[in-house]
Order: sequence, then structure tokens, then C-alpha cells
Amino acid sequence: MSFYSNFQSDKCPCSITGNPINGLTEKVCIQAEKIFDACIKQTQLDNYTLTLTDLSPEAPTYPLTFVSARSTASEATVTNLNIERQADKHCARVQATVSVPVEVLYTDANGVDGSATATVSIPIDVLLSVPAPSIMPFTVKAVVSAVAPEGVYDPATQGFIVSVCATVIIKIAMSVELLVPTYGYCVIPPAQEYSQEVCAGFFELPLYPQSRSGGSCKCNN
Repeated sequence: MSFYSNFQSDKCPCSITGNPINGLTEKVCIQAEKIFDACIKQTQLDNYTLTLTDLSPEAPTYPLTFVSARSTASEATVTNLNIERQADKHCARVQATVSVPVEVLYTDANGVDGSATATVSIPIDVLLSVPAPSIMPFTVKAVVSAVAPEGVYDPATQGFIVSVCATVIIKIAMSVELLVPTYGYCVIPPAQEYSQEVCAGFFELPLYPQSRSGGSCKCNN
């Protein structure tokens, strides 16, 4: 049996009469990422040590002066994952470490601007709704944004001790095939070319000057 005939009735699943509703014309199988549950965590990490790597220029003159640090990617790496289903089977304790790549900007002792990379690791321990056991496994993903507005140089590590403001969205996701009603294919409009129209005023002028009316001009002595 194909997905197209995956209904008890041959009628449109969104219509009692079997007729299309508001332009709905067919049912289509699409591949999508289904989010079963998600939560947001906003945290501040004080006295966090940023260990610098990939310095540019390669050999700055120490000590360094902190300028700023900000995450470079919206999707983080999830490690040390542990999922413990609770008694109701639909809720689980999700523990993990979310690692966020950041770019660090600084100036060295000679006033030369430089940059480096570092990683901010955020511990996660939350309760989330998880799907029932199935052949296809779900995954835990993290979307992040982090910034360090201030920091001081740490001579011991040649890095920075900072305060990190981080927003983390934890998602329970799975790649699935969904059967959905559709309005048909999208109609793609033609592109409208961007133009500053620098010559618009010039091109609107007449090709030749307009004829004057009312006779000729007289010159007064």
C-alpha cells in the first residue's frame, strides 16, 4: 500500500465531503525534522576561563587586553549525553554538555589587534518530553548564542577570565516522513533587479528641447 492510499476513506483527510477545502488539492509525503519537545535556558557563567587557540597574528606580545567574545555558530556540539526516562515513560531527564565555539578579539601589548578561537562548555540538566521507543532514534540538538562583554587577562593560561551570557535551546528531534495536505506547488515570481537608478533623471529628459510658443524673444538695448 502506498502512502497516497494511507487512509481508510478515499476522501480528502481535511474534508468531510471529499471536496478540496480552501484550495487544498492533494496529500503529499514530505521529509522533515520533527521537533517533539524543546526548552530554552539562559545562563550566566562567571569567572569562566577562555583558553585561546588559533591566534592571529600567531605571536602576539603579552599581556593581552580583552575586547569581546561572541559565538561563531548557531548550532553547538552536544557531548556527554545521558537520557534517563522517567516513570511516565514520556518524560526524560536529559543531561549533556553543550560546547559553543566563540571568537575572541583582543589587542596585544603593542596595541596590535588580534583574534583567537575558544570554546565555552555549558552543562545541561533538564526534563523534556521524548517520543516512545521506535526503530528510528531521536537526537538531542542545541541551538546557542553566547557573548562575553567583559574579561581580564589570565597570565597563568595566557587566556581570559570572562563572564559569559549564553542562551541555549535544547531540542528533541527526529527526521521523519510526514503526510500533509497541500495547496500544490509554489509559484515563484520573477526577480526584480536592484537598481540605484542613477541615470533616471537624465533618461527622463526629452531627446530634443521643446519648441517655445509665443513668438521670438526681443532684445532690449
